[in-house]
Amino acid sequence: RGRMAGYSVEERAAPHSLEYRLFFKDAAGRYISPFHDIPIYADASKNVFNMVVEVPRWTNAKMEIATKDPLNPIKQDVKKGKLRYVANVFPHKGYIWNYGAIPQTWEDPGHKDENTGCCGDNDPIDVCEIGSKVCSRGEVIKVKVLGTLALIDEGETDWKIIAINVEDPEADNYNDINDVRRMKPGYLEATVDWFRRYKVPDGKPENQFAFNGEFKDKDFAVNVIRCTHEHWKALIAKKTDGGEINCINLTVSNSPFCCSQECAKATVDAAPPCKAANPIPPE
Repeated sequence: RGRMAGYSVEERAAPHSLEYRLFFKDAAGRYISPFHDIPIYADASKNVFNMVVEVPRWTNAKMEIATKDPLNPIKQDVKKGKLRYVANVFPHKGYIWNYGAIPQTWEDPGHKDENTGCCGDNDPIDVCEIGSKVCSRGEVIKVKVLGTLALIDEGETDWKIIAINVEDPEADNYNDINDVRRMKPGYLEATVDWFRRYKVPDGKPENQFAFNGEFKDKDFAVNVIRCTHEHWKALIAKKTDGGEINCINLTVSNSPFCCSQECAKATVDAAPPCKAANPIPPE
């Protein structure tokens, strides 16, 4: 698969199968962890962050960085032994943004968020990228942060960062959350509606939000990301117990979880070879 911002991906097993994994490589072709080895910042001086795209816009398969697997490849989420797909909740089709995560961040489940009063959801921080391009699964893009929504998902704090790809033709027109309101009327309201109701078809109650579902601005969002980066630093240095989180990495110099390229390659070689995609269930 093609190279993106110096990163490339390698598929293993069949898409839409329990075994499917998407592994990441750096510009030199070495296997890496997208969670730990891709830097948080694309340009720290301008607050431009890297984003790993897990779910391209309009698709339904709930793909995510496998935080508990060695090298943290992208895989499809599984509930009760079945692959997870997000239902089309009228009038939405699948995910309504490019959805993914900022690397080197972690919402610590042992830390109670001072803003929401709830602990973290044990994952990297989530991003909804609102640009015009439909990205590819595993693409690493540079994003400008515009604001954030605080979802309370089954009692856990689950920040949703709103951002735009810096290479989007209209990126210069977006500098804060109010620009989204002005340039894309209805998009923020649709975002709240989507997160509120996306689990209802699975028999779950509607999700709740902190701040009455109001979006916080860019400065607030950047501060939240920085806090989750500090929690990740403690995790990767083994100053915090990460439980089942797999911290194997190849580039974090002070980390006791650092491993060799040989060990990383063995992890990928042990995965089944790439196969043609399974059909998506008709329902």
